Amino acid sequence: MTEFDPGESASIVSVTDKVRAISIGAPVSAVHFLGQTAAFVGSEENIFVVAEEGGPAAVAVHGGGILCATSDGKRLVTGGDDSKIASLDARGEVTVLATDAKRRWIDNVALHADGAFAWSAGKTAFVRGGKDQEKSLEVPSTVGGLAFAPKGLRLAVAHYNGVTLWFPNMAGQPEFLPWAGSHLAVTFSPDNKFLVTAMHEPALHGWRLSDNRHMRMTGYPGRVRSIAWSAGGKSLATSGADMVIMWPFASKDGPMGKEPAMVAPLKSRVTAVACHPDQAILVSGYEDGTVLMVRLSDGAEILVHKNGGAAIAGLAWNARGTLLAFAAEDGEAGLLTL
Repeated sequence: MTEFDPGESASIVSVTDKVRAISIGAPVSAVHFLGQTAAFVGSEENIFVVAEEGGPAAVAVHGGGILCATSDGKRLVTGGDDSKIASLDARGEVTVLATDAKRRWIDNVALHADGAFAWSAGKTAFVRGGKDQEKSLEVPSTVGGLAFAPKGLRLAVAHYNGVTLWFPNMAGQPEFLPWAGSHLAVTFSPDNKFLVTAMHEPALHGWRLSDNRHMRMTGYPGRVRSIAWSAGGKSLATSGADMVIMWPFASKDGPMGKEPAMVAPLKSRVTAVACHPDQAILVSGYEDGTVLMVRLSDGAEILVHKNGGAAIAGLAWNARGTLLAFAAEDGEAGLLTL
């Protein structure tokens, strides 16, 4: 695939004229959907919701900085430096789910399909289920990331030198998966066969959960800050380079012994990735403000947003894959109807 510079004329399909430009008016750290409504998470206090028509409406969710956010499409849960975990639903209603008793910052949040949610403060991870039963687990160092397994109530807690796998409703000792270094974002593969972390160093690390065999995924020029599973979980898209790195997970060995695919190369670092919920399509955002849509079967690219702005901070598809939202760090954003 030839390298494409959106600053020059190039033979690439463009849909920039079909994008609805939105100015949030504040820095943005993440983007999610609540039904058909795009939700742009501000770095301070507010989430800005944008319906299919109309401008952004600010919804106050925290009394300070918003440090983390996650969504299942029905609710958007955030953690802040005000020690609170808050939830925003599609109706625009905000609920404070919990407040840290020690007034610590909330560093990570995670959602489970059955309604349970998890959060972390310092070295402690918490889980609260449907009956408001709260349980906690202390790990050896500050929690770097949280993720629920797709099957069963099992929480992965990433921290320094490895990941702890915890069944909050079971009395046994949690399982520890060791690997030297600082582990940050963590994710289970959709088929529940693999666990992958993004590390503080420019690398990913993974385990095959059937036998805890290690999977090293290295070679990045920068830290991986955004990861997304493709439809069906056959590959894992990652930022961290000047192209999207796609690790193969279709076989029982995952990426072990295999080279990753590389798509959508630019003269700019990838900062965000998001995969279409049903089709072999991904969208990638770059440090120079470019947004590209890529068909994974052949690498064909569509220009969604031209370069020349701030780095792309967040990308999101709605559940049906008919709406795409993106936002740069400075709050310049867009919505594309497909």
